[in-house]
Amino acid sequence: MVELQLQLQQYNECGAKATAKRKGHGFTRKCASLVKEQRARIYILRRCATMLLCWYIQGDD
Repeated sequence: MVELQLQLQQYNECGAKATAKRKGHGFTRKCASLVKEQRARIYILRRCATMLLCWYIQGDD
């Protein structure tokens, strides 16, 4: 019983440390996800602009 309590206590301490580490990286992860989202939006806009330009050029013929 005592051994189980010690294991639970160690687990809780490790969980608290892991949570503290995650909090430090939360800002970094949010920034990374925002950058990823913006890159995706720019990619889509670039593809749409290219398509429209190609259609415009093909329409001149």
